[in-house]
Amino acid sequence: MRAKEDFSGDKPKHNAKKKIVLPVMLGVLALVLVLATAIGAVYVPFGQTARIILKNIGILKNATFQEGHEEIIFYVRFPGVLVAALVGAGLATSGVVMQGMFRNPMADPGILGVSSGAGLGAVIAIALRLNSKSVFFLPVFAAVGALAASYAVFRLSKRGGKIPVLTLVLSGIAVSMFLGAMTSIVLTTIHGDQIKEYLFWTTGGLTARRWEHVAMAVVPIITCIAILLAYSRDLNILLLGEEEAQAVGLNSAKTRKILLVLTSIATAAAVSVSGNISFVGLIVPHIMRLIVGPDHRILIPVSAVGGSIFLVACDLIARAIPNPRGIGVGIVTSLIGAPYFLFLLIKTRKGGDAV
Repeated sequence: MRAKEDFSGDKPKHNAKKKIVLPVMLGVLALVLVLATAIGAVYVPFGQTARIILKNIGILKNATFQEGHEEIIFYVRFPGVLVAALVGAGLATSGVVMQGMFRNPMADPGILGVSSGAGLGAVIAIALRLNSKSVFFLPVFAAVGALAASYAVFRLSKRGGKIPVLTLVLSGIAVSMFLGAMTSIVLTTIHGDQIKEYLFWTTGGLTARRWEHVAMAVVPIITCIAILLAYSRDLNILLLGEEEAQAVGLNSAKTRKILLVLTSIATAAAVSVSGNISFVGLIVPHIMRLIVGPDHRILIPVSAVGGSIFLVACDLIARAIPNPRGIGVGIVTSLIGAPYFLFLLIKTRKGGDAV
């Protein structure tokens, strides 16, 4: 499973440009966060939205606002926007690490069976009506299902202490199909309103997200991103091949296991609070790689910020589409990501290599 695109080297040109990419993207992220929080059924001016956020995080004091605006911005909209940013960062970072490990721009966290495991966990919570008892049950069940699916894929793929790429992919497909069948069985036993609730979750719904969801996602996602960034040098070495890794004393098998576990945890934490959102881990890392190159010391943080910008923007588009029940952000990411995926597939096949 290897595409023509080779991530094993970087060119020295455009170094000055690369240094400003991350600060510029952080500025864009800040603007998108405020814009997405300001726009809604009740419009709150951009400047006032920024001031409300700054006041509630302790930077701006003694500010007063129109009645009701502060509650709408900071307790209703802003948590959902932050969840979108965290989920986008987690999925994009997981995607860039997997693409680097497999040396394939079409690798995606979905091959680990995380999404199918999360879906089964979510539908079980809905079938038992646990989600109506507490906001924590559905994301917890989804996270447990996602991690269990990843563990099953790892165990099935392990051969003599190593995890062959082809075996990992095939195991992921098999586990995903099995869990999908189990999910379908559960769906045939539940009521129509529960089916609608599950279908809304699978489209990546970020509405009604509260600070509890932010608290559940922020620690595992940020921690995994930080640890993956610490492994960026090892990931660069893995791109050069097994011989180069052995020459510098890197245990490639152990490193790959650690990276796979971290990407599984980050993806599970993201999917558990957002539902199934596709293509973020595929297209964002690929685009960022075209901009800053394959050096993961730069590529990982840039992809994390890029994933946040992309998903917050997609969530804003989803909320702007007139629909009484709302449009899941996963629908928007699929509408954008699927054509790009086809473009990437055609480009790869024209190169004469198998995906």
